[in-house]
Amino acid sequence: MASVILFHRLVPSVALLPALAYGQSAPPAADLGSSIVQLVLGLAMVIALLLASLWLLKRVSAPRGEAASLIRVVAGTAVGPRERVVILEVGGTWMVLGVAPGQVSALAEIPRINLPAQTGTRPAGDLPGWLRRLLDRSHAR
Repeated sequence: MASVILFHRLVPSVALLPALAYGQSAPPAADLGSSIVQLVLGLAMVIALLLASLWLLKRVSAPRGEAASLIRVVAGTAVGPRERVVILEVGGTWMVLGVAPGQVSALAEIPRINLPAQTGTRPAGDLPGWLRRLLDRSHAR
């Protein structure tokens, strides 16, 4: 029984040892300000490293030489919430592709067309109308 009483008297005093060692007062406000500055600088460093790694990944994964000019996306438009029609230039021909989640379908293959130089924004309905005429013409054959 005496050991239980001794244990109950020692536990609170042992639990207070860290508080007594560091003092009872709150940390000064200068430490709080330096902590915030250190937190902001650390966050800025992480964001800078993230942006630098993304830039490096883009530079390393970009095709070079002949592979860079082999395939080029000429135009594309959304025809549904997750579906697109894309025109790719491969060599001297254009391929019209239907792109959906998990599926790419060849819709038409046409010779390369020289587009006039764009001096501003193009009309909003230009590409869909052109694709409609192109598909109608390819289905008429």
